Amino acid sequence: MTIADIRKTTQGKMEQSIAAFKNQLAKIRTGRANPGLLDTVQVEYYGQQVPISQVANVALLDARTISVQPWERDMAAKIEKAIRESDLGLNPASMGELIRVPMPPMSEERRREMTKLVRSEGENAKIAVRNLRRDANDAVKKLVKDKQASEDEQKRSEADVQKLTDKFIAEIDTLVEAKEKDVMEV
Repeated sequence: MTIADIRKTTQGKMEQSIAAFKNQLAKIRTGRANPGLLDTVQVEYYGQQVPISQVANVALLDARTISVQPWERDMAAKIEKAIRESDLGLNPASMGELIRVPMPPMSEERRREMTKLVRSEGENAKIAVRNLRRDANDAVKKLVKDKQASEDEQKRSEADVQKLTDKFIAEIDTLVEAKEKDVMEV
């Protein structure tokens, strides 16, 4: 493995960390409805636990309401029960074949708790990026130790990986700031 391979691999892993962080942020509730909120809710379907999106069409009716349209009529009651029993604090209402999931307004205290959660997730993402930086630098040090790279190449590589790390941490900070603003917006 060369220094270029190590850099490329590290950059790919850092991009994956950012994608995972964005996925985590999507699950954090804001005042507005988001169909992604129901991604974690599992429904029993012929003896298997599957995500709601595999048994129903999940969409937005308006800014504060998610609609769930089951593909099979007998699934409506199971989906409604699964949403109600999830830890999201949502209270679905069935209207014929359509299930409406209104988003309750969030209190100021709850919004502050959510911003703390956003910051915590951001810090976890930064830790993941920094761990990848450390792993890349360790891999380069091993190449130098095995006499497959020079110390000058090591210094250049460490500076390069640091620039990459700074770029991804700045992106995480931007995402955290945007999500906090979104959560605090009434």
